Amino acid sequence: MSRLTFFALTLVAISFVGCSSETPTAVDPNVPESSDPVVSQEGASEKTTSSPEDFQVLLETTKGKIKLEVHPEWSPLGAEHFKELVKMGFYDDVAFFRVIDGFMAQVGVNGDPALHAKWKDNNIMDEPVVKSNKRGYVSFAKTGAPNSRSTQFFINFGDNSNLDGMGFSPFAQVIEGMDVVDSLYNGYGEGAPRGRGPDQMRVVGQGNAYLKKEFPMLDYIKKATIVGEAPEKAEAKPESAEPAAKEDKKPVEPKAEKKEEPKTEKETLKKEAAKKEN
Repeated sequence: MSRLTFFALTLVAISFVGCSSETPTAVDPNVPESSDPVVSQEGASEKTTSSPEDFQVLLETTKGKIKLEVHPEWSPLGAEHFKELVKMGFYDDVAFFRVIDGFMAQVGVNGDPALHAKWKDNNIMDEPVVKSNKRGYVSFAKTGAPNSRSTQFFINFGDNSNLDGMGFSPFAQVIEGMDVVDSLYNGYGEGAPRGRGPDQMRVVGQGNAYLKKEFPMLDYIKKATIVGEAPEKAEAKPESAEPAAKEDKKPVEPKAEKKEEPKTEKETLKKEAAKKEN
């Protein structure tokens, strides 16, 4: 049976405790090949207009660099939520745990179960779908329930415009490195139990320890950063200033103590010797 016959969509954001494993299903007989030329190897051939509010995010992955341009005008809540997660390092060392050839690459479960637990229920409200889920566009995953976008997002390999009517609202677009997206490891296919890929409940509950042991071929986001905001992060943590201040204080105090003690002892001895001579 051709893969263009049927795809079951499972873009889920599972809760580890009180799991709400919604699996919205889409039948799409015309899912295109990943080589469909909607987006070039380096970025989008369908040019979009930038605005002052737009910002770029660099994903440094195990296969290379992917640059996203985030458009708050497409999805204001989605863009702001993504920015917050990137800035706090949520997507660092996070696996592309569900990569289906010709469909999409899904990522966004933090490798530390304790950290993921703090964010998994921090959902954002649904928004109108302004842009379509075409090749190279990026959307948050969601369950079938309203207002269920959390931390997981996906990059479309092909024209998945059938997702638009389900409320998957793109907030960004790949502008560089679509060839890297295409090269992400997809050998495990669909997740368990319908496929041989990772079980999302175990991903949420056991994190990277589970993935790296049982699915060693998966690719990862090694680090995600907002382009042009590195200086701000450095200012927030003045590592060079603190040690300098400590070094200035430490030598002063001991020196002051050491200088006074010898002088006091000598003066005392001189006074005692003078008394004996008298």
